[in-house]
Amino acid sequence: MKTENYPVLLQGAEEKSNLAQTLKEWNETCKQCNPLTPIQCTTGCKIWKQKNEFRNLYEKMKNPGFMTNLLNTLKNNRRLQILEMISKGRYSLARLQQGLKKLGYYHSQQTIAEEYVAPLIEVGLVEENQNQYCITLFGCRLSELTTDFHNIEDYLPSHSECYEETVLSALLNKPKTYEDLEDIIQAKSVSRVLNRLQKAKFVEAPKKNDYVFYFKTKRNSNNSKFSPTENRIYENIPFDGISAQELAEKANISLRRTYKYLRRLKGKKLVFTKKRPKSYTLTAQGLEIATLLNRIRDLVVEASAASS
Repeated sequence: MKTENYPVLLQGAEEKSNLAQTLKEWNETCKQCNPLTPIQCTTGCKIWKQKNEFRNLYEKMKNPGFMTNLLNTLKNNRRLQILEMISKGRYSLARLQQGLKKLGYYHSQQTIAEEYVAPLIEVGLVEENQNQYCITLFGCRLSELTTDFHNIEDYLPSHSECYEETVLSALLNKPKTYEDLEDIIQAKSVSRVLNRLQKAKFVEAPKKNDYVFYFKTKRNSNNSKFSPTENRIYENIPFDGISAQELAEKANISLRRTYKYLRRLKGKKLVFTKKRPKSYTLTAQGLEIATLLNRIRDLVVEASAASS
């Protein structure tokens, strides 16, 4: 089985990026800096601290399961709200507790630290310094992407292999059949994943299981005699096939007459039929989530390129 899960999506990280350009500018600044001692650099330089963030991030991103861990971390409303809070300044545990209370969440400081902040630190979105939490540059960029998606945990499982996200990303390029999806995620999970995505109204499929499509054969049509209507039907059949309904609309002929002339063309061995299984497509809401996932993926690739 060919797997196209999220760890693979870190490939291509060698591409140039905005973050890489930022690091290049930092390096140029560092070349012109002459601190009296290394301690002066590590304690008082903001650039050194941010470059150190990227060193730490690079180590985290080397984990094959990084993308899955990141997405599972983000599928939690309170973590996203904490990330948004910290993006505005440093927060102690006590201050975070007060901020969450205003949002209607009542947790102990231990719960906040272990259940909500620690996962953000683990994937490089937040750092702890002198008992205060601050957002990283990577976390700041990601927080901007997720501002309007705090309710994502209502639709996608928070502890998963991210098969739902993989399917949504795959459907962003073009519709996929059930068989296509079996090549992307574990075959035994396709039905469950599709049911979940359809229930969330992220994915939809035609009501009919199969559609009959009409294709041209390789027989040379110049050796055949056409009536004007037969010719119009034949010329409107594209290379990649077409349904009878679409062909009738395209040729501006009734569906009953379209079937009549298609039977004649089949008798002349100029047309053949083939069943095409139904394909799954994104809904408008699914497109929003898939686009968000794609932007997160692009940011991870960008951050990976910069940190490497």
